[in-house]
Amino acid sequence: MFMIIPQLIAEARKIVFKFGSNTLADSAGKINAAFLDEFAGQAAALKKTGKQIVLVSSGAQVAGLSTMGKWARKRDIHYRQALCAVGQVELMWAWRRAFEKYGLHIAQILLTRDDFGDNNRTLNMRNTLFTLVDEGIIPIINENDTVSVEEIKIGENDTLAAQSAVLWSADLLVLFSDIDGLYDKNPKEYPDARLVKEVSDIDAVRKSITIGGANDFGTGGIATKLDAAQRALSYGIPTIIAHGGKPRVLEALAAGTQQATAFLAGR
Repeated sequence: MFMIIPQLIAEARKIVFKFGSNTLADSAGKINAAFLDEFAGQAAALKKTGKQIVLVSSGAQVAGLSTMGKWARKRDIHYRQALCAVGQVELMWAWRRAFEKYGLHIAQILLTRDDFGDNNRTLNMRNTLFTLVDEGIIPIINENDTVSVEEIKIGENDTLAAQSAVLWSADLLVLFSDIDGLYDKNPKEYPDARLVKEVSDIDAVRKSITIGGANDFGTGGIATKLDAAQRALSYGIPTIIAHGGKPRVLEALAAGTQQATAFLAGR
């Protein structure tokens, strides 16, 4: 049993969930509607317990490729941005369809790194976020890839999730990945890789693990998740890295039956 995870979820009122492209994509590389439906149901149940939820969702390029398959081999940056423009529509439609079954509305917020560096924009973002959540709406945040070339190249949605958690004064940040958490080395290459269940000193753990590269669909690897966790922890926000594709993931984490890594301050 992973009891620290249920404790973090139970104590948190405001939770940010981040989904990477690998979590949202099915085996064919298209948006996994069944997964979205399942998560929406669990999120709706969580909301009924008095918790508030914000999502940070990758997947615009995946959704774009699902629609514009003829562009799959085009590497020109303008096509990448165009794919994101097409994909945002499809991605939000998929999330809307999932949540409307439970009587919940969603809202899209597209941001760039520059938005967090401008005080007026930051205040407006914060006010909008609080208003949406207070009205029971599920905000879904993503990078505005159609205007931000740098984000398209390095995929900072992990960092965006941490920044959003700080902006919203969240109690918990959950980063969903395609592995169970932080390992001492890549579990996809080394069968003897060991899961690190709790981390209190991220600088120390960086020196004791082997950090690999990015995954197939997404553009961020474990290094960006460590950066995100470190940013969140610096504001007192504990962070969880967990496998988002496991069955009934929210319920399993809350029950302590799914393994994950918890990043905790001052332990």
